[in-house]
Amino acid sequence: MVVGAGFAGFQAAKSSRRRLGDEAEIVLVSPTDYFLYLPLLPEVAVGILEPRRISVSLTATLPGVRLVLGVVDRLDVAGRRIGLIDPEGRRRELDYDRLVISVGSVNKLLPVPGVAAYAHGFRGIPEALYLRDHLIRQLELAGEAADPAERRARCTVLVVGAGYTGTEVAAHGKLFTDRLAASHRSSGEHPVHWLLLDVAPRVLPELDEHLSRTADAVLRGRGVDVRMGVSIDEATEDGVRLTTGEELGTRTVVWCVGVRPDPMVESLGLPTHRGRLVVNEDLTVPGHPEILACGDAAAVPDRTSPGQATAMTAQHAVRQGRLAGRNVAASLRRTRLRRYRHDDLGFVVDLGGRDAAANPLGVPLAGLLAKVVTRGYHLLSMPGNRLHTAVDWALDATQRRQSVQLGLVRSPDVPLDTASPELPRHGVPTAR
Repeated sequence: MVVGAGFAGFQAAKSSRRRLGDEAEIVLVSPTDYFLYLPLLPEVAVGILEPRRISVSLTATLPGVRLVLGVVDRLDVAGRRIGLIDPEGRRRELDYDRLVISVGSVNKLLPVPGVAAYAHGFRGIPEALYLRDHLIRQLELAGEAADPAERRARCTVLVVGAGYTGTEVAAHGKLFTDRLAASHRSSGEHPVHWLLLDVAPRVLPELDEHLSRTADAVLRGRGVDVRMGVSIDEATEDGVRLTTGEELGTRTVVWCVGVRPDPMVESLGLPTHRGRLVVNEDLTVPGHPEILACGDAAAVPDRTSPGQATAMTAQHAVRQGRLAGRNVAASLRRTRLRRYRHDDLGFVVDLGGRDAAANPLGVPLAGLLAKVVTRGYHLLSMPGNRLHTAVDWALDATQRRQSVQLGLVRSPDVPLDTASPELPRHGVPTAR
């Protein structure tokens, strides 16, 4: 039984199925029937990629794996049973012999007044589609606004958090709204003003300085107002108050301050560390060798940094998922389990247009070469839809991008304080 179909869960199901074949039934529990390739979500938000490109069918790419739609909310360790709620709100229970917990992470919501009500996160397709519609709508409304202050507010976009997601959203978003503004001449008096805020001293603080400097230079070169050491104290319907005391009118606050482990992890009754399940180096839960955890849900010991857990990155999640599948097979066959160890392969950051930053195997790259490496890396990493994705990239480079509202997602459907973008406020998966 694998709970969660993110990077770690997908790989755990694939790895265990490949190793066990028909020796065991592999069951994957997920609230959706697709694996979401999160790194390309900003390109969905600005219309470069269609949402289906980064939504990879679980049944098509995991043949032989039984998919169960639902959200797990209960674990009976003694009875080796999980409880879940299916998409229609019905409760079910399933038994397991081995359990892999890989439920991932959700938006990190800080206690800033008004943020939950007036900001939106960026963790799923509904949020990306909503942001795209919202940006288009604000520019169209700005063109009709008689009040100059209202027009400025509608043409001001604030991204809070200069990590991986926030940096890419600001980089892609600035190019997108510049194109929109060019086609909405009435808003030309107030060009779209993008701000990127973070309490950290630099952009991409978790990555090396080459990536940080490259991204910072590209953002500032495009006119993004990058402010480090600054965040927001309060958000309202009409704007925000910054930690500097400045009042800023805006209708768009994108919350990208980071992620936290899914709250479901702490409800399982197993030992946790900072919201992540405590696990051994072989990914098993202490005292429960039949339970493994990986990805953002697990505090996997980092053997390269004694005393610390591995970072919550896709690179770790993929590798840990593969090891979890391997160790599940080893456990059932009563052979030796392997311990998790990694070597950093580097990171890639897509900055839109012809720009990117990358450091594959420690080699610093920027500009067009980094762009080629970045897109090549994503195509190799995606478990499906590679050709369709490449075609969308080619079309975007040669054709004019469409900029119309789709109206598929309303603001109440993507609340920031929800544990998952697939779940409404009452906690039952939506069939919408």
